[in-house]
Amino acid sequence: LIEKNPNTLDVAGGFSVLTDFRKRLAAYRLDLAAEVRGIAKGILELSEMVLGWILIGMTFAALIGAYVPGHWFHRYFGKSAGGMGMTLLIATILETCSEGTSPVAFEIYRQTGALGNALVFLMAGVATDYTEIGLLWANAGRRTALWMVAVSVPLILLFGTLANTVFP
Repeated sequence: LIEKNPNTLDVAGGFSVLTDFRKRLAAYRLDLAAEVRGIAKGILELSEMVLGWILIGMTFAALIGAYVPGHWFHRYFGKSAGGMGMTLLIATILETCSEGTSPVAFEIYRQTGALGNALVFLMAGVATDYTEIGLLWANAGRRTALWMVAVSVPLILLFGTLANTVFP
């Protein structure tokens, strides 16, 4: 429930986001030094969370690019339905963090030229991540978790197929 603040009630007596926004904007005073400090602090905190995963992903992508033969990519991860299915399977197994899998998705695209497969890799990793499904299962219920996978995976494959068709 939203607690109604008497200072933000509109004429009809309901809660007004616009009235609240105007009040906050009128009370806001720009302190450029504080804004810059806040932005710098946010950048540092975000980089501490994300950079490690990006480095792990870059390491995986470099190892894949160096040691996996190029013809394997075309055979197993090509623009075919089987290639997209294999990409979906690997994304389900490998998903650790979206930031970390981005370099691997780029390596898939670089080796195969299949933009749809890279898209499937990025999107399916999140949709089929067992921690995400487990959180939904525990908090929203079993049916919601299963429906999320049942609805999202076919849509991801559809978007991947469209991307491979539109961007050959």
